[in-house]
Amino acid sequence: MEQVVANLSVKDLAGMIDHTFLKPYGTAADIEKLCAEADQYGFAMVAINPAEVTTCASLLKSSAVRVGAAIGFPLGQTTTECKAFETRDSIEKGATEIDTVINIRALQKGQLDIVKREIEDMVSICRPAGVICKVILETCYLTDEEKETVCRIAKEAGVDFVKTSTGFGTSGATVHDIALMRRVVGPDLGVKASGGVRDLESALAMIKAGATRIGTSSGVAIVEAYMKMKEGK
Repeated sequence: MEQVVANLSVKDLAGMIDHTFLKPYGTAADIEKLCAEADQYGFAMVAINPAEVTTCASLLKSSAVRVGAAIGFPLGQTTTECKAFETRDSIEKGATEIDTVINIRALQKGQLDIVKREIEDMVSICRPAGVICKVILETCYLTDEEKETVCRIAKEAGVDFVKTSTGFGTSGATVHDIALMRRVVGPDLGVKASGGVRDLESALAMIKAGATRIGTSSGVAIVEAYMKMKEGK
């Protein structure tokens, strides 16, 4: 992964960033700014709550930037049926990526059938629609064994990405967790580092550990810092 980072262009880095605005408050101008920045810098997608999908899909209709809806967010404690409905509804409204929080308590209670079903539901809805799907583990609450279990279930179900965190937990992405997730899912599945990635150093460390997407509200600062670093060489 050291070689990957060494060859990483500014455009490549920007294309790995999911530009997020997941706060429960804010103005219309905040969402307009989010979409404008994502389009300007060439970010992979905007990550928003489902209520903003229609607005973002409209704002980005002429852009290559994708629209990502956060499902069961941020606690993951809705039922499998609710998550399936929320996924379908978001896609109907224009979402082209789905990030779903697993039922963490079900995992911790050993109810793996629930975790498996909600992940399989997501894949079965997203795949025919051509929508990218990601599973959010919320790693700060899990043991390494639990993280490995979810990654195996997700890989078997055919997800596109496994993702560390919502950004609303007690901590976010760590190099340890990214490396663990990459090891379990192998080289082909996407791994997303999200939560607490606020500067270039952190972003590059996650990429070196195996991340292929970075979820952050600091995407502009990260890319501009990388531009300066490249120019200084």
